[in-house]
Amino acid sequence: MILYLLRRLAVTALILLVICAATFAIFYLMPADPAQGACGKACSPERLAAIRATLGLDRSPIAQFGDYLGGILSGRTYGTGAQAVQCPFPCLGFSFQTDRPVWELLTSRLPVSVSIAVGAAVLWLAVGVAAGVVSALRHGSLWDRAAMTAALGGVSLPIYFTALVLQYLLVVELNVLPYPTAVPLTEDPAGWAESMAMPWITLAMLYAGVYARITRSEMLESLGQNYVRTARAKGLAEVTVVRRHALRPALMPIVTIFGMDLGALLGGALITESVFGLPGVGKLAADAIAGADQPVILGVTLFAASFVVLANLVVDLVYAVLDPRVRAVG
Repeated sequence: MILYLLRRLAVTALILLVICAATFAIFYLMPADPAQGACGKACSPERLAAIRATLGLDRSPIAQFGDYLGGILSGRTYGTGAQAVQCPFPCLGFSFQTDRPVWELLTSRLPVSVSIAVGAAVLWLAVGVAAGVVSALRHGSLWDRAAMTAALGGVSLPIYFTALVLQYLLVVELNVLPYPTAVPLTEDPAGWAESMAMPWITLAMLYAGVYARITRSEMLESLGQNYVRTARAKGLAEVTVVRRHALRPALMPIVTIFGMDLGALLGGALITESVFGLPGVGKLAADAIAGADQPVILGVTLFAASFVVLANLVVDLVYAVLDPRVRAVG
């Protein structure tokens, strides 16, 4: 198991390095000049040249990438002498709009994105898996048809449409929930749950439908296997047969997509956060794109990609626990 973990960690580090290089290359090839963005429209050529020297943009692309990677690993100093500015570890640059370190902006927005992602994930996982299991056990029944129809509807509706409809119904018409705001969990747990309820429901309506359909399909396949029929022939209770022999193999693909979905949402639910005006990482990305704030765009891209890669690492480890054959192959 230790060797398997070390191999996966080495692969993860290599993938993160490739992602870092790719995002930096995209940043470098963009037509907009970062120095011009930092200086503003009314900028003299002398001032522009000074900013390019401070940011290291007058160096070769390889040297710039080395500086950027070194900043992520150990911090970085922009400029020299009295004008030097220290960017602490891990340095992703400074925002052109706020002049704050990108890492500071990301970490200040992260609690909101984590609140949305984790809460919605618990909701959609519980509802989706439970609905899929019941539909498989009652295959062809009225419940099965109704649940799968509802799942198809949830998958088909765009997030922004669901968010606006829920906002109108639950806030304006019924007045049962407050408009979502960024309430810290440590200060007011009840207010935090109330303010996050609509984003959770919005995302859960989409993802729960996907999970219900996949769980139902995998459960139907598992229930038709010989080992399940053998377990029933031995006289095991139906609950034991379903839980131990049918559900466990059916959860393998669920673990995969759950890790991917949760990792992606931890990097920011851009549409959901933008519709509800919540100051998360996704809203930060939307504002940075609108303002052409290139360091923030680059930082958010690398930040979100890191969550997805790390989520895949966790999925691999969970796979190794659920199925020891994975360790042998890996």
